Amino acid sequence: MVRRPFFDSYCLLCQHLNFMAMTDVSTLGEFEQVVLLAILRLADEAYAVTVRDEIVRCTGRDVSRGSVYITLDRLETKGYLRSRLADPTPERGGRAKRYYALRPRAVEALRESRRALVALWRGLESVLA
Repeated sequence: MVRRPFFDSYCLLCQHLNFMAMTDVSTLGEFEQVVLLAILRLADEAYAVTVRDEIVRCTGRDVSRGSVYITLDRLETKGYLRSRLADPTPERGGRAKRYYALRPRAVEALRESRRALVALWRGLESVLA
């Protein structure tokens, strides 16, 4: 029997994390794709505010800061992102920015999403033109 450290079968969080490990979480939602692509475009400058600004700039879609924060948290929980805290700055009242970067599985999930969408669009150009 394999024992998992800190795993409690009665703990809801442990059950959730165990379920996520067994299921395929590589399917990305549309907004998750948008957020990941914005982070990829921003490289080392990707934190919540710049991610939101990049989405607005590229898509013209006005998104709330809250939806960006929630999606960043969900993507990090799913293992698509890693984050780091920068040093606190006086301009931010002593608060630190949290910067995000894609993990390899996020890049692979984006590639798969693109492949699937291109396959679905193929042959429909005349219908949708």
